[in-house]
Amino acid sequence: MRNTTTTIYLNLCFCLACCLWVVQPANAQEQATWIWYPGDYEIWLSNQMQNRRTERGAFLPPFWRLYSHYALVDFQKEYHLSSPEEIEIYVEGEYNVKIDSKLIHGRPTRLTLPAGDHNINLKVFNQTHVPAIYIKGKTISSDTSWQVTYEDKEWIDESGKVSDKSSTVWVNAGSWDFDEPTDLPSAFQMEIQPIPAQTVAQNGQQWLIDFGKETFGFVKFHHLQGKGKLSLYYGESKEEAQATETCETLDHLTIDQPDAADYVLEGSRAFRYVQVQADPGIQFDSVSMLYEYLPLDYRGQFRCSDERINQIWDIAAYTLHLNTREFFIDGIKRDRWIWSGDAYQSYLMNYYLFFDNPSVKRTLLALRGKNPVSSHINTILDYTFYWFIGIYDYYLYSGDKSFIQQIYPQMVSMMDFCLGRLNDNGMVEGLSGDWVFIDWAPMSKQGEVSFEQLLFCRSLETMALCADLAGDSENVSRYQSMASSLKTKILNTFWSDEKQALLHNRVEGKLSDDVTRYANMFAIFFEYLDDEKEQAIKEHVLLNDSVQKITTPYMRFYELEALCAMGEQELVLQEIRDYWGGMLQLGATSFWEKYDPTEEGAEHYAMYGRPFGKSLCHAWGASPIYLFGKYYMGVHPLSAGYEEYSVEPVLGGLDWMEGAVPTPQGDIFVYCSGKEIKIKAEAGKGTLRFQSRSKPSCASASIQSKGDNTYEMTIAPGQEYVVKYQQVKSRGR
Repeated sequence: MRNTTTTIYLNLCFCLACCLWVVQPANAQEQATWIWYPGDYEIWLSNQMQNRRTERGAFLPPFWRLYSHYALVDFQKEYHLSSPEEIEIYVEGEYNVKIDSKLIHGRPTRLTLPAGDHNINLKVFNQTHVPAIYIKGKTISSDTSWQVTYEDKEWIDESGKVSDKSSTVWVNAGSWDFDEPTDLPSAFQMEIQPIPAQTVAQNGQQWLIDFGKETFGFVKFHHLQGKGKLSLYYGESKEEAQATETCETLDHLTIDQPDAADYVLEGSRAFRYVQVQADPGIQFDSVSMLYEYLPLDYRGQFRCSDERINQIWDIAAYTLHLNTREFFIDGIKRDRWIWSGDAYQSYLMNYYLFFDNPSVKRTLLALRGKNPVSSHINTILDYTFYWFIGIYDYYLYSGDKSFIQQIYPQMVSMMDFCLGRLNDNGMVEGLSGDWVFIDWAPMSKQGEVSFEQLLFCRSLETMALCADLAGDSENVSRYQSMASSLKTKILNTFWSDEKQALLHNRVEGKLSDDVTRYANMFAIFFEYLDDEKEQAIKEHVLLNDSVQKITTPYMRFYELEALCAMGEQELVLQEIRDYWGGMLQLGATSFWEKYDPTEEGAEHYAMYGRPFGKSLCHAWGASPIYLFGKYYMGVHPLSAGYEEYSVEPVLGGLDWMEGAVPTPQGDIFVYCSGKEIKIKAEAGKGTLRFQSRSKPSCASASIQSKGDNTYEMTIAPGQEYVVKYQQVKSRGR
């Protein structure tokens, strides 16, 4: 028996109080940090990152709407000081300062405030970068409790006095981890690490350099000198680096350097191989690279009795890290953009590897942009719905209530856009300007696609839950009602007793006879079906080879999750060995955008009509991280932030497994073999649930029988438990 996701969601509701003014007592000093209008830095930074993509030297920006930050922002905070206090002021932009509504002349960098109650206000203009401030004093510091607005609402009344309009909308400031005054947000750079080449093959003025595995960064020439042309052809494969006419990424440089000196290319690139061609007048000693990365802790761990599975987990973790940069991106060669569908999977993998909440928040904010809403996220219907669902998943794993409060108004306006595009049946379908993606496989995407209705229904459920979290009681029942009505409509419309599955779509009132895997597998782990229908889908769709197979790791993620949710871990383990192991057998050092075992040779590198168009390092290829954490070690939250959680280990054919799952307050450690389970958690209230052929025992805890060879045990923080049991071989559900 597995936990019902909808029930978990409904158990997490609470109300948040929203205040417009915050009075800071002068006794609790917070860490000063750079602050800005929430979401603005994420928008600015995403514009910088996404517009770095090139294709054979040509600038290649995203094809969807890009937003801009607010150029003029007001910052303010109320304080009570028991004694005079000096503050330091740092600003990115032109600014003025008001204390208690009185303008301070000049551009003060230090001010002394007398004891008493005060309001500090800074107005900052910056068109090029994001308006940001850093304030530091003994008790006063800039943090996210400061209020900001992009409209000051100051008007001169008939008497010539300044009046403040009551319609001013103040919100809490945004921040990241720029905690020093010299750590300017506009100067953000990731870490770099020197990496030597593994092998170099030279043929005259041509070099083929192999760095040993997929990587990302800046090529560096040591003691480069001379005059002439220098060309670099990058490849995720050797074939791509050698294909000077068709490789995806290249650089052509004109060198005029009479004295030998090191030279680092400006643009960061993705590659394993680099072919260098130089005019005869150019010389250099060697070539290395500067690996560029976001420093993250690998908190999640997994090891088991199968070395191939261990290798798959390691490569999956490396793949996700390569694509976790300023934001979660799709691929490091192509596209280097923020795609909502790709990012949604990265969020889930992240919760079982890094548990890096800032990366999730940055990505969600960057994807959303600003009002007014004029198109779907990335122009894709389904990607808008992944954005909604990702927000509540973030709360479930992190327990970060303030972020829901911050982003909820943007959720409302995004949902209003979606609701304004419903057809007469109250369903969504692709309209002019919309891209209905689903997956790369050939299929009809016309009319009412059942898969899109499922995502839309889950998005409405998410809106109801987040409305409750944000204290918007009026809309809770509205969204709940719409979700309930749509769910009933989906099942009544698309379920086929003849096919024993959800049909794919309906066009102009006519249902198709097509059955695809997409809606059916989502309906299982959304838990929208009864046991009878789930079993029917398992037999007639998921385990039916006559239904069109999935060849992208993107949708393979969800297919395997549906099978795991139905207890088919042994089958899934073999699928992982075959599918991801198949890429490893072909020499993969990171996982690909798409893998078709029927292809041969260089066919594996082709996509989009280009011989090397496929990304060989794609974030959605890292899904085993999530599957092993949630469905094998069996760790998942039952309430926000892992205050309550469940551990349901399933070996799935392994002899033993062990690992760690990160949570907001610490890690959960799990070991499981056919005879013994070991558990230790650093925080939270946990429930171990497992099956045993005989009565289990634990010296430090009582175990309760739930019938049908199923047992439960409570896990307290800080206590290590050793459970003796006899494994029951899983036969699925």
